[in-house]
Amino acid sequence: MADRLVRQLREMVLTGGLAPGSVIVEPQLAEQFGVSKTPVREALRLLATEGLVAVVPKKGYLVRTLGPQDVSEVLDLRMLLEPHAAGAAAMFADASLASELRAILDRQAEVAGADPLAGMYEARLFHQGIARAARNRRLAETLQRCFDESARAHHVLPGLQLHMTRKQELEEHEAVFEAIAAGDPNRAGEAMRAHLRTIHDTVMRQVAHGSGLWD
Repeated sequence: MADRLVRQLREMVLTGGLAPGSVIVEPQLAEQFGVSKTPVREALRLLATEGLVAVVPKKGYLVRTLGPQDVSEVLDLRMLLEPHAAGAAAMFADASLASELRAILDRQAEVAGADPLAGMYEARLFHQGIARAARNRRLAETLQRCFDESARAHHVLPGLQLHMTRKQELEEHEAVFEAIAAGDPNRAGEAMRAHLRTIHDTVMRQVAHGSGLWD
């Protein structure tokens, strides 16, 4: 029960169903899901360890806010870790990994134009697949939290889903994929670094121009 609630509540936080800054009250949530307070409390404690909610004494839990500094920190951390993950994935690359990543990119290309959020979901799967392929559990877990925060930013910060053009993102993903499939760690790391630099520069440019993204 707690595991199911964790998945559901995490998804609600990441997609904005539970808005940043909102207070979560255990009894109300238990009533909403038709369960006792115990699994709700366990689920919220786990989400607190993930940094998605914070304990508010005598009130419940607060969904953590998300602002430009948070997004910048997440992107900086990804810049440090993901090029290494891409290089490691290239070292361990085999036909199975190439097939998995190829299928994700094909789906992204197919759905991104008609449904940007579906395209973002496939893009996230692409990055997750590379992180897992690095064969470093701690690295993958750390990056997963970064991916979660990036996904939340796309959902709760208006306009952020347009931070890159579909064509540009697909081209940069293709460059990463080709290097990994070729088993070239250096090229894979550089391709990932270039991709993340594009994301970081574009998002921060929106902030600097006062586009209203963070209002």
